[in-house]
Amino acid sequence: MLAQNIKTAILLHEFLTEKNVIWLHLNYDKEFDIEFELVKLIKKRATNYPLEYIIGKASFYGETFLVKEGVLIPRPETEILIDNAIEILNEEVAKNGKVKVLEIGTGTGIISVMLASLIKDIEIVAVDINDIALDLAKQNAIKHGVEDKITFIKSDLYENINNEDIFMTISNPPYIADDYKLPDNVKYEPSNALFGGKVGDELLKRIIDDTYQRKIKYLLCEMGYDQKRPLEEYFKDFSVKSHSFYKDYEDFDRGFALEFKF
Repeated sequence: MLAQNIKTAILLHEFLTEKNVIWLHLNYDKEFDIEFELVKLIKKRATNYPLEYIIGKASFYGETFLVKEGVLIPRPETEILIDNAIEILNEEVAKNGKVKVLEIGTGTGIISVMLASLIKDIEIVAVDINDIALDLAKQNAIKHGVEDKITFIKSDLYENINNEDIFMTISNPPYIADDYKLPDNVKYEPSNALFGGKVGDELLKRIIDDTYQRKIKYLLCEMGYDQKRPLEEYFKDFSVKSHSFYKDYEDFDRGFALEFKF
């Protein structure tokens, strides 16, 4: 706990001074003139307010992304979703030269930005219902130099989307049951990016329904750790060529890939 507290204090110091830890070690003998501001931020963090919201950034996939209150903070397990998508998308690009992807619920834009960064011949449409999220995702696309590959649209799922030529839909949607008691730090994040309905998988099922109806070949999504069995049963309502589930870094079931047969 002490080591974590020291690490947090160093990060907050870097945020306030705009200097890195190397500068701090080299200038340890200099007078520190923003002690009041640092103490204020430490007290705020002590309320379980997310560190990422305080410093305005988060690390993901080895890169730094801008974050802000009102938008879900990136989670490491979403890296696995991206890895799974890249494997499928690279095969398609090798066959046909270019690929088009839809991301539902882009949030900070981490999925779309990383796919655009890692796959040369890709076109992405990224949607969200949150204006704050869309603006932030655009900023992250610009920060990482991929804004020309991503079109950002305000849309509730597929509502404002022309699905022509979309090869894959990818999403980290809300999938937590409405009555689930969140950890204290997560309570600061937007509820509409976390809760997926009374059971939790309602929004996931809507995405599956709409993706199939629009004849999009692939669907990759994150899901709740306890949703594998009910979703596997739900897949039986569709013409599915193949499906697979994957686990996160803690060995919990965390997502799936669906290939529809049309």
